Amino acid sequence: MENWIAVIDLKAYYATFECIERGLDPFTTPLAVTDTERKEATIVLSVSPYLKSLGVPSRLRRRDLPKNIPGMIYAKPQMEKYVKKSAEIVSIFLDFIGKEDLHVYSIDESFLNIGPYLRLYKTTPIELCKRILKRIKDQTGLIGTCGIGPNMFLAKMADDKEAKNNKDFIALWDYKDVPTKLWPIKPLSEIWGISRGFEARLNKLGLYTVYDVAHYSKEILIEQFGIMGEDIYEHANGRDISNIREKYTPVNKNLSVGQVLMRDYTVKEARLVIKEMCDELCIRLRQTEMKATGVSLMIRYSFTSKELPFAHQLKINATDLNSELTNAVLYLYDNYVEDAYIRQIGISFGGLVKENYDQLSLFKNLEAIDKERNLYRALDEISKKYGKNKVLKGSSLTKESTIKERHNQIGGHRR
Repeated sequence: MENWIAVIDLKAYYATFECIERGLDPFTTPLAVTDTERKEATIVLSVSPYLKSLGVPSRLRRRDLPKNIPGMIYAKPQMEKYVKKSAEIVSIFLDFIGKEDLHVYSIDESFLNIGPYLRLYKTTPIELCKRILKRIKDQTGLIGTCGIGPNMFLAKMADDKEAKNNKDFIALWDYKDVPTKLWPIKPLSEIWGISRGFEARLNKLGLYTVYDVAHYSKEILIEQFGIMGEDIYEHANGRDISNIREKYTPVNKNLSVGQVLMRDYTVKEARLVIKEMCDELCIRLRQTEMKATGVSLMIRYSFTSKELPFAHQLKINATDLNSELTNAVLYLYDNYVEDAYIRQIGISFGGLVKENYDQLSLFKNLEAIDKERNLYRALDEISKKYGKNKVLKGSSLTKESTIKERHNQIGGHRR
């Protein structure tokens, strides 16, 4: 059985989607996906292939977009539609391969283990991927790029460094291509998995190209960077033992929620937002039928503040009650927060255990606990059936509240 991995990436996904919805050609249309109702510093989620051809980067802030492009279109994000269309793309993949051979990497990128299917379809890796890309284009109008390799790393590099620039948007890299295509790459941050910070650390060792890393001492890299050093060395030589069929399940699960506030909040105002975020996280906790045995809180202050951000944790008895979890988070907040403007909040419930786990206490009113749990489960059902904004606390009507707006968002962006 041939070992071939393909990575398929939807080209400028959000922007191309918006062009297609408007009946426009993404290769001739200047379109940027960004919320114009937010400040100029808001992030641009995607720009059309046409804007990319003019040198506009994929990620920037709206204030940095060129101001002299005629016919510029600003498209408000529609995250719910993007998610649904992404699910449609995944269903196309599953028409060609089994789910055990699919790894969805992000909303617009997936890895496919196509080797086991080449004999079935009596075709080559390139021809099979052409069929998949054509099906995507015919069914959705979206354009995909595809890198193919004997492992996940080489497939990803083939896509990033060659396929995106090829006429048919497909590139295949084999082990024989490592010296001519992989080794010359620099800077090292252009390699999948290497950040600019990690690149700087490699530069200090005198390593500037992939060739340098591939011919450096593996032992020294492991000594300097641990398991990451070994991975970098193997990748530099075109090797990757990752197996799509080996699905990773985290041992220590947790649930988290975070938000960057649209303005500076006082300590008192942010307290309300924390309560809302805890309620939001409690709903997700009950949906997973788990209880939390720990909470954590992260606070980042205003950009103009000199106060340093903090992150603290607290162990608690297993619970899924809004009151107990909120009080635990507020305990951290009241004990560690400084009297300064706040701009970012992150909350996490960790150490999750099965819902039927309970730690009895002589100091707990079991009747009151059951009453609260039944109340919130009833509210959960109402929200699930009629929408999250149908049942809200009175505090959601205050100017400090962000909960109604967040319920109309996916990933911090408009639905």
